[in-house]
Amino acid sequence: MRNFKVIRLILLGFILFFCQLPAQSESASNKALPFSSGERITFSIKKMGVKVGTASLVFQGLTKLGEKETFLIVFKATALNFFDEEKIFVDPQTFYPLMIKRDLNIWGKKEKITEEYFPEKGIVKITKDTDGKINEQTIEKKGTLDNIYSFIYRYRTQGQFRIGDALSLHLPTKEVTLKLQKMTKINAAGGQFDAYYMMSDPAQYEVWFDNSDQKIPLKINGAVGFGDTAMVMASYKKGEDHGRF
Repeated sequence: MRNFKVIRLILLGFILFFCQLPAQSESASNKALPFSSGERITFSIKKMGVKVGTASLVFQGLTKLGEKETFLIVFKATALNFFDEEKIFVDPQTFYPLMIKRDLNIWGKKEKITEEYFPEKGIVKITKDTDGKINEQTIEKKGTLDNIYSFIYRYRTQGQFRIGDALSLHLPTKEVTLKLQKMTKINAAGGQFDAYYMMSDPAQYEVWFDNSDQKIPLKINGAVGFGDTAMVMASYKKGEDHGRF
């Protein structure tokens, strides 16, 4: 009888302990990420070493897409006669895109593009609005369709960062494999960083991630939609106003 009472007391203690644990909040879930809501990376867009524009990547954290809870990443690039804003809604668990809304203005030609992704089917539905003319296209591929910026954030979150890592990137219009080649040095934001260097095959994208817990993309080649340009980090602001450098 005494043993039964002791067991009851132990079970009651466990129940009281777990009942007092706080519910997981947005900030708690974000603690598992190497970045947090409000992180802003500002880049100089350079062509042949000359600055020709500016760009930014902002992680805006949890947001609703209809009834779905998603993470929102916003990319924006501006240059002479060029504007591109992409709102990239990604699955909070996998960082694969669910929807991308693009606002483009290239030499006065304005387009609004919506890309709706169906990861389980390998399908993306693309709707273009050009001066009121609507054009729809559906692309189906083997494998989960992706976006270069969602890939960068996913690799920051889930990547092993081992030299030789090779990852397939299924983009709507092309297939590439990104491979982590080596450690190197790179100049960005007025300083020098140790960085992981990643290159795609076929050659289009190059990404340099800093060697810190945040794995910040210091330089990105091939991602801006005009010419042979590079995006080099000019400044970095941590999320939730925890600091900057």
